[in-house]
Amino acid sequence: MPHHSSRIIAVLGPTASGKSDLGMELARRSGGEIVSVDSMQVYRGMDIGTAKPSPADQAEVRHHMIDVVDPDEDYAVAEFQRTGRVAMTAIAARERPMVIVGGSGLYFRSLVDPLRFPTSDPAVRAAVEIMSPTEAVAELLDIDPGAGDHVDLANPRRVSRALEIVRLEGGTPTERAADPQFERVRNYQPEVPFAAIGVDPGDTLGGRVERRIDQMLRAGLVEEVAGLAGRLGRTASSAVGYRQMLPVVAGTRTVREGREATVRATMGLARKQRTYFGRDPRIRWLAWHSDPAVRYAAARRVLKKTGMGWPATL
Repeated sequence: MPHHSSRIIAVLGPTASGKSDLGMELARRSGGEIVSVDSMQVYRGMDIGTAKPSPADQAEVRHHMIDVVDPDEDYAVAEFQRTGRVAMTAIAARERPMVIVGGSGLYFRSLVDPLRFPTSDPAVRAAVEIMSPTEAVAELLDIDPGAGDHVDLANPRRVSRALEIVRLEGGTPTERAADPQFERVRNYQPEVPFAAIGVDPGDTLGGRVERRIDQMLRAGLVEEVAGLAGRLGRTASSAVGYRQMLPVVAGTRTVREGREATVRATMGLARKQRTYFGRDPRIRWLAWHSDPAVRYAAARRVLKKTGMGWPATL
């Protein structure tokens, strides 16, 4: 983990909220570096559909956790945590402020909170995944009758992962939930101090999402997906925008249908992000304003009140 004296700003919120622009401005003015917490921007070549920072922005401000792996690789949050914390330690060693920016709540918490991710094994995972959902739930409940209090039994992926962990590490979901470390995570007790700013455009988000997707289409989203087709792994192919445009590339869906499906999926993602971040009491939500300069001024006021010693240029 980075040294506790590191100055960390987190700019969080739903997709298409303007958080990336705000994070860029904060990093630019503070002389800081950006750590992306976006579960899909880690993939090389997935540029347009993930709204990856432009080459010009990346040249002006150093970015981390972007273009980490090829799109045919599955990149779990545990791997992101290891690599991201190494990057944060290096930024702290350079005595630079760091600005964490993104909408993947779990990825954000993996960097600042005491989250510990169990090991994984492809062979064990494959053995578990061939079980029917009913069989998997039955086995998990046989091992741990109280598992339903800690695992969503209606979600086959969650059940399979819980069984994989039990087979690899022993113990049960109930036993892990009683661990003091889990209590710290549940109570949002971080391992490093940080100031978190939330950005949410409220009722205007729908319009912003539609405009962003139209811009992506004009920039060549369909062509990007076509160039990646056949090289997208399980995780990358599930990314919003890519999943909806793959049928367009295959000729089974029109571009208009793909656009509408992408809008719906993006709004669904935004609702989940709002729910996730809304539970975190550490985030100070800015009053929304369409003018980026006004949003920056509001963020600056919030940060100055923290007393964390931000650069005078901020």
